[in-house]
Amino acid sequence: MIEVLSQTYAYFLANQARFWTELGRHLTLSGSALALSLLLCVPLGIWAAHHTHLAQYVISAIGALRLIPSLAILFLALPYLGTGFGPALVALTVLALPPVLINVYAGILGVERAVIEAANGMGMTKRQLLVQVELPLAMPAIITGIRTAAVEVIASATLAAFIGAGGLGIFVTRGFALFEPRIMLVGAIPVAVLALFSEMVFGLIERRVTPPR
Repeated sequence: MIEVLSQTYAYFLANQARFWTELGRHLTLSGSALALSLLLCVPLGIWAAHHTHLAQYVISAIGALRLIPSLAILFLALPYLGTGFGPALVALTVLALPPVLINVYAGILGVERAVIEAANGMGMTKRQLLVQVELPLAMPAIITGIRTAAVEVIASATLAAFIGAGGLGIFVTRGFALFEPRIMLVGAIPVAVLALFSEMVFGLIERRVTPPR
């Protein structure tokens, strides 16, 4: 094992320029997918929480996307969008939608009714109620959804190399094709570190925004 790690490090040193380029692509792809999922699902989750009679249909439709494997989503995008960054971004955004939407919905819906009634009694407008009461109280649940989505997207972005989007998956696929563990690990180890780092960062943020009991 030590010998394999030594070979992995030697390969990394010999291919640093390519590594940093693909790392940048991986981060750009993952960050863009996560940002798009937030832009779509935060407003949709808020709307669903305020229209509970229709929410079940929306949540069920988006939640069903979790049943589709990541690789299948990527290849389903091929006939319509081709290869490259675009289809990979769409596929990873679709992958990030369920955890973000479900947690935004649950967070807003979980705000105690007594708190909302008190805010209404103070004469708050709907916008003030949302910004000053509902979103702050729902933030721990929302951050949990973002944390889950971030880990899934970072890990699944490795598969984007199969459709020509680049990223650290380039090393994984090349190593697999050549039966070279040292090449695979150059991509796999950083992906694992990135996923753990995002888990840790969002976990810290979640604890910071969670009010003390």
